[in-house]
Parts: sequence; C-alpha cells; structure tokens
Amino acid sequence: MGRIIKLVLLLGIVGFVGLTGYAYLGDLAPAQNQVVKPVPLDGN
Repeated sequence: MGRIIKLVLLLGIVGFVGLTGYAYLGDLAPAQNQVVKPVPLDGN
C-alpha cells in the first residue's frame, strides 16, 4: 500500500513540475492584430 501512495505522490509532483514548465516555456501569448473602426461623430 505504501508503494501505491509513493507512486501517486511522485506522479503528482511530476505532473505539477510539467505543468509549471509548460506554463513558463510554452507559447501562450495571444495573437495580436490592429483593429481600425471608424466612429461616426455628431458635429451639430
């Protein structure tokens, strides 16, 4: 039973480290585009 608990803890730690590494090193930047939209103004 102790081996199973150790294995689950080890997998949890490896998963956390992997997720953290992906968050820091992965390309998570959003694509940026310039948006130009004319705004009608009332000049009265």
